Amino acid sequence: MAAEPADVRVDNVVKRFDELVAVDGISLEIPRGSFFAMLGPSGCGKTTTLRMIGGFEEPTSGAIYLGDRDVVGLPPYKRDVNTVFQSYALFPHMTIRDNVAFGLERRKVPKDEIKKRVEEMIELVGLAGRGNVKPRQLSGGQQQRVALARALVNRPRVLLLDEPLGALDLKLRKQMQLELKRIQHDVGITFVHVTHDQEEAMTMADQIAVMNLGRIEQLGSPTELYESPQTAFVAGFLGKSNLLEGAVVNGGVVRLANGVEVRADVTGVSGQVAIGVRPEKVQLGGAGANRLEGRVRETAYVGVATEIVVETPAGDITVFHQNAEAGGVIPAGGSQVTVSWSPEATFVVEREEEEART
Repeated sequence: MAAEPADVRVDNVVKRFDELVAVDGISLEIPRGSFFAMLGPSGCGKTTTLRMIGGFEEPTSGAIYLGDRDVVGLPPYKRDVNTVFQSYALFPHMTIRDNVAFGLERRKVPKDEIKKRVEEMIELVGLAGRGNVKPRQLSGGQQQRVALARALVNRPRVLLLDEPLGALDLKLRKQMQLELKRIQHDVGITFVHVTHDQEEAMTMADQIAVMNLGRIEQLGSPTELYESPQTAFVAGFLGKSNLLEGAVVNGGVVRLANGVEVRADVTGVSGQVAIGVRPEKVQLGGAGANRLEGRVRETAYVGVATEIVVETPAGDITVFHQNAEAGGVIPAGGSQVTVSWSPEATFVVEREEEEART
């Protein structure tokens, strides 16, 4: 039995705007039924890639497949996709029910089926009983749900989401992240989501493509990208990382700039490197095999943890010290401390990658 084709396949796609190379030869496959995120800073090429999948831009070269169909050259309405933008673009004079039904009516779907599908979709997005109100009577989050329902009611192969939560406040955005994940799970349609918010991508996506300068720096699950970044850019873009310069001296050992040797998995790298460790994996004192002496430069209470910056001869180390016990003692500024972490929590990237990021 032949394997089912990926819902989206991007094959060596390049997009140029005059002299600017916005997308520089990227390739990726998005399996059916997955929640896929393209993550990166402004100008990295993520939105241009999404627009090419949707048919709003055409690639300069390369191929784009939806299932086994090459869609390059086809207009958006001939592609089995729907797009939800940051601006919801609802019809203000229409009720919620009529907004959701609009696409089905244009396709001449029978009225009984329209009614059934529209009510199902309004209920799915949590707006049951609100079908007769106008968009202006809804909050921003509720309007976003209507835009989702309108796109999903057409049962597209793929739903494209272009920064759909960007206009919402922080609390509502976090709530909608969980709602979007639930809706995607319930409908089983492939979602392709563009965002610059790493927490948003990691909350919702099964797979994330981290993009930079028109290329994919790394593609993997949230856990893979966070725990084992392959470049300093990925390490720095997905959360905070401590990066210290050093050199591989032999199997499993890196000598830092101050001469201290630390243990790490150095498979596939040699010479000048940067070692990294996440702040929550560093302990004050502790029994970790990798240890550095230093001085507390500053502290900041951030609720669940206190952020402590320790100045060491090898470079600054940030520690997230969990505030697990009321009245816990935090070392004062200027205190001499030891920080430690395990070799298993240490990742290694090539030095030039780190320099390119700064």
